[in-house]
Amino acid sequence: MKTLEWRENCLIILDQTCLPTEIKYREACTYQEVAEAIKKMEVRGAPAIGAAASFGFALGALAFKGNCLDFWDYMETVRAELEETRPTAVNLVWGLRRMQNRMYEMKKEWDIDKIKEALVEEAKAIAVEDVRINRKIGEYGNTLLPDKVNILTHCNAGSLATVDYGTALGIVRSAHDSGKNLHVYAGETRPFLQGARLTVLELMEYGIPVTLITDNMAGFLMQQGKIDMVIVGADRIAANGDTANKIGTYSLAVLAEEHEIPFYVAAPTSSIDLKISSGEEIPVEERDPCEVRTIMGVQIAPETAKVYNPAFDITPAKYIHGIITEKGIIHPPYSVNLVKILVK
Repeated sequence: MKTLEWRENCLIILDQTCLPTEIKYREACTYQEVAEAIKKMEVRGAPAIGAAASFGFALGALAFKGNCLDFWDYMETVRAELEETRPTAVNLVWGLRRMQNRMYEMKKEWDIDKIKEALVEEAKAIAVEDVRINRKIGEYGNTLLPDKVNILTHCNAGSLATVDYGTALGIVRSAHDSGKNLHVYAGETRPFLQGARLTVLELMEYGIPVTLITDNMAGFLMQQGKIDMVIVGADRIAANGDTANKIGTYSLAVLAEEHEIPFYVAAPTSSIDLKISSGEEIPVEERDPCEVRTIMGVQIAPETAKVYNPAFDITPAKYIHGIITEKGIIHPPYSVNLVKILVK
């Protein structure tokens, strides 16, 4: 299953809302269709969102047929509409900023066709780089894992959350491929069930031992000594190391601290946002209440019940033992070492 594929000036997107029961792809041939797919979480995961938005930006350029002087204002509209789709994952902003920078590098040529071609190539480059980055994260993360280990993960930070290979699950895959004896416990990840629907599916396909648990079982497993390490992904990392990830991550970090279990974050450096000093400044997306009132379309709560549905929470840096990136493993103090790794 490929998360994203560029084919004949269209972005082919694996509709992850249909998994695991159905493998369905949609063609996004306009930037509006890409934006819709991101909003509906048909494509999800910070790195995958960043890559998808980059292709969306290129699609916006390809659709332009007006006067050259109007192109720049039009592309600002394209960027703004794509950026509004998911506010928490900084990879979205990072990808669009990189695409915009490439566009302005070409401005002096005043050749819209060449700019369009350059933007398509830049989006393709972002996608190719994502795979390489994930493999490096896997290599660095593998050095932390003993020969036998039980890992708890949350949400989905695998190939489905990236262009390919994965961040947190990329580490698991790297360790598995190196012959280590590992077992993964995957939290279901309510309300959207990314752990149950996606992580378990991925790991079973790779032949990696995995056990699905409900989110409220994690503390008991730690108490029983069944968890040796927690590894999760990230949607945005503040300058002080505070990390936004799928709702429920903070609870796991606190539980891990109580049980003296190392807690690691795996993410590309594009997820680091030095413009935000702490987690208090990270915007947290609040999603449709229906996601909580229902499970896979089946109503489980009164239709008019009040719902609070933040998609993410913030894990304070003090609970994070290390941040695993494609440039190496970052240790505290994060306010110093995050800057060092970005200029490395």
